[in-house]
Amino acid sequence: MTRTRIQAVLAGLLIAAAIPPWGWWPLAFVGIAVWYRLIENVARRPRFTRSFLVGMAWSIPSTIWMLDLTAPGWPVTVLIFSVFMGAAGAATPAEGPLRRFAFPAAIVLVELIRWNWPFGGTPIATFAMAGVSTPFAMSARLFGSPLLVVMVVAAGIALAEAVSQNWRVVGIAVGVLLASTIGGHVAGSAVDTVATIDVAVVQGGGPQNTRADVCTTRAVFERHMNASESIDRPVDLVLWPEDVVHPSRDGATTPSRCESPLLGRTEASTRLTNLAADLDAVVVSGWFEIAEDGLANTNFSIAQSPDGTVTDRYDKVLLVPFGEFVPLRSWIERFSDELPARDVRRGTEDAVLDTDLGPLGVSISWEVFFDHRARDAVGNGGQVLLNPTNGSSYWLTIVQGQQIASSRLRALETDRWVLQAAPTGFSAVISPDSEVRDRTGVSEQRVLYDTIELREGRTLAVAWGGWPVLLWALSTLIFTFWCSRGSETEPRPHQNTDG
Repeated sequence: MTRTRIQAVLAGLLIAAAIPPWGWWPLAFVGIAVWYRLIENVARRPRFTRSFLVGMAWSIPSTIWMLDLTAPGWPVTVLIFSVFMGAAGAATPAEGPLRRFAFPAAIVLVELIRWNWPFGGTPIATFAMAGVSTPFAMSARLFGSPLLVVMVVAAGIALAEAVSQNWRVVGIAVGVLLASTIGGHVAGSAVDTVATIDVAVVQGGGPQNTRADVCTTRAVFERHMNASESIDRPVDLVLWPEDVVHPSRDGATTPSRCESPLLGRTEASTRLTNLAADLDAVVVSGWFEIAEDGLANTNFSIAQSPDGTVTDRYDKVLLVPFGEFVPLRSWIERFSDELPARDVRRGTEDAVLDTDLGPLGVSISWEVFFDHRARDAVGNGGQVLLNPTNGSSYWLTIVQGQQIASSRLRALETDRWVLQAAPTGFSAVISPDSEVRDRTGVSEQRVLYDTIELREGRTLAVAWGGWPVLLWALSTLIFTFWCSRGSETEPRPHQNTDG
């Protein structure tokens, strides 16, 4: 492996280390600075190759958890990720002052593409996840995570220019970072607190890296019921994780291998109704069932009032590719027999649960990685954002750490409290300024308590999303391409151009 390739791999590893669960965010700036210099003064092909290697080294460690979820899907994801990063490098001019603008524009453009395509998007291992811990994280409240991506890349460029003692460029970059941070603070001025409520976020505990089994559904339910019955103070809202209520049809025969009778739907519903009445609280619980027609699964959350009334139901809209639905199923089945028997049926409703406490925004599990689902929740009146999730089947804790970072991003963008509930971790209470007020460990049984604010109003990130950043990125790249027509840099004689 040549020196430039080693440097490209190092840059990617530094970026990966900046992303949760490692979270050493200053390393992102170092990795970006190395990448920025690696694609300077070389032809388009080595720019693509070196950037592709950056993407490989970045994505492999930060997405390796997918190997246990879907062995066929993981290499496809890594390849797509790396091609996108290669394209960003190739789209960046080899020289000239415009490359300082084109580099962040190209990166945020490919990030926006992969956050939405293919298979509905895979917004994992992102620059924004590292950026949420930086001093300029508040810029996400201005134009969302896309602006934060631009700011992270700008900080990396500033570091590269500082090494070259180009202090004018460094000063401009620092000014932009400061202005975007101040703008983020201003962007939340339209949001007001309307009430405070006491909440309990329930984590039932149990082993990690497990698979759903009809014989274990009762045990999962009982762990969460036991944890809920330990609540020893007045609360207004109790949040359970995603799909921990996984009942069989009433009257279903218990397999002989099961140690306990199957959990039936009527029993589960009755006991949750009693829990809401005993605690005099709204209970939001996550369910997973086969649809009435038997053709699909359903994954949904319901809100129950203390009087037992189910006031609303929200079915998950964005599904996990290769987990909850299988793209290209007929082709992939040739290579794997571990695919889910049926896909989950997508929901179609707004991301809000109507409750006695008011409208509560909800993003089930994977949905919290997507800023537009939180925008949908808050745009339709959500006064807090609930994230019932289930990471118990995942290998390691990489995806769980990245999910906490995503919940922090959604809190910043929407200026809302975020409550994340997981059966085996991580559960968390996150304030609107992205502070993790409390968080569980893996596999422990625990209830998180806090007093949170219900809020009304929209930030600019909710009202406009990342559209201003997308338009800036497109116009910047188009202008750069127009200015550089016919002047593509060829490798200089003294430079190593092996890629």
